[in-house]
Amino acid sequence: MQFAPLYPLIHRLLKPNFPTCLWTGAPGCKRIALTFDDGPHPLHTRPLLEVLDQHQVKASFFWLGICVERFPDVAQAVWQSGHWIGLHGYEHRSFVQLSARELQQSLQRTQAAIAQACQLDPETVAQQIRDVRPPNGVFTPQILKLLQGWGYRPVMWSVVPEDWVRPGVAVAAQRVLSQTEDGSVIVLHDGYHGGEDVAAVAAQIIPALLEQGYQFGSIDELWGERTQATPPSAEPA
Repeated sequence: MQFAPLYPLIHRLLKPNFPTCLWTGAPGCKRIALTFDDGPHPLHTRPLLEVLDQHQVKASFFWLGICVERFPDVAQAVWQSGHWIGLHGYEHRSFVQLSARELQQSLQRTQAAIAQACQLDPETVAQQIRDVRPPNGVFTPQILKLLQGWGYRPVMWSVVPEDWVRPGVAVAAQRVLSQTEDGSVIVLHDGYHGGEDVAAVAAQIIPALLEQGYQFGSIDELWGERTQATPPSAEPA
């Protein structure tokens, strides 16, 4: 059973109740974010990079530490292409199954893997790569409190075409195009589940969205625009 029709409803229900997460960019802004989870992958990520480069689009990748360790050359290729990097945990384990210590170690281990693969200073990675998307989008208020206490920024989504069940390139693309609006955060997957079609889906949606006047930006840019659009007195605690 596919749950794709439910995700827009889930988004509308959760977004106002968890305002410290990044669900979308600033209201009324044509900038959107194209994000990819579960990579890097030795077969799926490089063709995706070619599509992004062809259209001169910068995306955001939420990596699994274990995949970074296994495929450091692919991770380095993404980094050198100038894309934004976030954390998805060391393994694809739900954060609610981890103790606070295990969760922190999972994120730190992923940062260490990124530093080594991309030949970066570990301290720089710890300071700059701090966007976190929980696997399967599952979290609790306590998890958010822990993440923010450790200096991480929780990132969610607003457009979920459920590409990991492989509904077909045309179906996944149409779901994205029908749901995208100003400030949307689109999530696709370049890992073991859904990654087979990711380059083809990206090749369909990117030119169509550009033609509609959307601009692609990084998750970091959406954070910045949201902060600028939020009056100081209205900033979430």
